[in-house]
Amino acid sequence: MSEPLTDPGPSMPDDADWTWVLTRPCPDCGFDAAAVEPADVPALLRDAGQRYAAALGREDVRARPAEGVWSPLEYTCHVRDVCDVMRGRLEQILAGGGEVVRFANWDQDETAVEQQYWRSDPDVVAREVTAAFEAAATAYAFPAGTQWEWPALRSNGSEFTARTLALYFTHDIRHHLWDVNA
Repeated sequence: MSEPLTDPGPSMPDDADWTWVLTRPCPDCGFDAAAVEPADVPALLRDAGQRYAAALGREDVRARPAEGVWSPLEYTCHVRDVCDVMRGRLEQILAGGGEVVRFANWDQDETAVEQQYWRSDPDVVAREVTAAFEAAATAYAFPAGTQWEWPALRSNGSEFTARTLALYFTHDIRHHLWDVNA
């Protein structure tokens, strides 16, 4: 890489509660949770992983489209980490055996700064994001029957089941594909 890797500055923090996408379509990316079954999630994740990896080959991979908005590279680093967090949360639900589990808080903006997403090597991230999506797809293929209704609470009190977590996760991944035009 011959281009300088200078800190592009902070991104705009996202403190919105996106759980509303579970009850109505997203007007930006078009995701409609009512149209997705949990059994669809593994294939959707694998497809998204390939699309993110392909986006890393673009010449503008490091370019931020506007001040405070992540570049395709930064979004891809983010979704790689989202895959790991959401896979871990599903595994936590399943390990809970039907009892309510509580998710630890995850600060996505803090993670982006700590890991300096903007400095990442796109070739390395392509391998990592492909592996993260495959691991998540494998995990989301596992639940069966009533396991999809096992409960969890996010640190802010939002209630989830394995099923709604799968749909929420799928929206996040699809929405960021829309963000990076992939």
